[in-house]
Amino acid sequence: MNDRMTSGSDPLDVVLGGGLPRNAIILVMGAPGAGKTIIAQQWVFANATPERPALYLSTVSEPLEKLLRYGQTLSFFDPKAVGRSVWYEDLGGTLRDQGLQGVLVRVRELVRVRRPAMIVIDSFKAMHPYAGRSGGFRPFLHDLAGMLSAFPATSMWVGEYQEDEIQRSPEFAVADAIIALKSVHSAERSSRALQVHKLRGGGFLAGTHSYRLSEEGITVYPRLADPADPRDYELRGERVPSGIQALDDMMEDGYWSGSSTLVAGPTGIGKTVMGLHFAFYAVNHGERAIIATMQEHPSQLERTASQFGWSVKSDNLTLMYRSPVDLNVDQWVYELLDTMETTGARRVLLDSLADLQAAAPDETRFREYLYSLLHRSSRHGISLMMTYELPELFGASRLSDVAASHLSDNVVLLQYRDDAGAMARTLTVLKTRATDHESRVREFRIAADGIALVPTSEAREPLRDFGAGQSAGKV
Repeated sequence: MNDRMTSGSDPLDVVLGGGLPRNAIILVMGAPGAGKTIIAQQWVFANATPERPALYLSTVSEPLEKLLRYGQTLSFFDPKAVGRSVWYEDLGGTLRDQGLQGVLVRVRELVRVRRPAMIVIDSFKAMHPYAGRSGGFRPFLHDLAGMLSAFPATSMWVGEYQEDEIQRSPEFAVADAIIALKSVHSAERSSRALQVHKLRGGGFLAGTHSYRLSEEGITVYPRLADPADPRDYELRGERVPSGIQALDDMMEDGYWSGSSTLVAGPTGIGKTVMGLHFAFYAVNHGERAIIATMQEHPSQLERTASQFGWSVKSDNLTLMYRSPVDLNVDQWVYELLDTMETTGARRVLLDSLADLQAAAPDETRFREYLYSLLHRSSRHGISLMMTYELPELFGASRLSDVAASHLSDNVVLLQYRDDAGAMARTLTVLKTRATDHESRVREFRIAADGIALVPTSEAREPLRDFGAGQSAGKV
């Protein structure tokens, strides 16, 4: 028999290294409302059968009737299983009237009668006050753990514990697995995070993992942090047009298929328009493309695209619009990766990185997301273009704070130039991996037929090589 059992959530099983250990004591901790009971019930209904039933024991934290009433709002809750493969019992009365010793007697009796394969005690911590001042909780814990260990059942204890109680409360030493649910606050944002503190007999994904609660239960987004992979993989040795004539004119025969391109510049300079050219080149040549945007509503994007004869409603284009106001980065990344796989897209426009960076809980996690996304795209031959808004309208001084600048294969800088009181747009290719490029600062225009370079002879004043009196800082 497999020594692991499903938690009821495939992504959570990934975090747990294959699922929850059988015949073990699992402790799920977190503040009220964190989702502890949801995890417990999801686990129960995913595994319980009439032959291997589950026993769900409530104590004095919540009335059994309330627990059942809320459980019925969850999609996995099966009323037909209650009283057949899932048995609910209330220990509250026994605990109040007979204390911890009465609970031991009652649990032993229920185990003998029901012969459960799974046992949940919710809430376990709520029994602490009934130990009195004589240190009676440790003997109770010893007897309970001994009884459950002697019987072939997996137990889940749920409690409203704080992080510092891991070192102080004796049940944590007894537990074979510890799963913590908590809230993470970053600036004005608040998100939920799951962390495995302990898992005997198996590996698990370290760190914190974002999760969300819904009527479907708990949905976990395992931390996306691909390790460096030294294995070789095949790179498509073809160069393809970027879809942006101005870039193709400055790069040697376009860019390598599967490469990543960062387009950085101030507001209104044309970053999104460049991205649309990039995406619709694939669409117009019978390939699939994705536009993942947090910048413009689909209606606004359609209006911009229509000026060039395109439509975001094209069959070959998938538009993935998310508002940056309540963006869960972990969820967004997994949705994008899934869309890339299901559509077979060859090009992806990410507009913009600044919104993604603002939604990330911290800078380290943002870099992990970015590295993993670029790494996976490259391995699958998917070309990625990312936009990033810079604060300076004229003369960007540095790109060192833009995490994607050193990870990207190509870096393109867009800037304004004051041309005798008129605003001119300029383009500079700062970086192209494994290829040559024109490094001059070139003026470009956006017209009905797209983005094109202004011939040097038509420029109103001489344009200098990048770096002659102007610096991009460290890239």
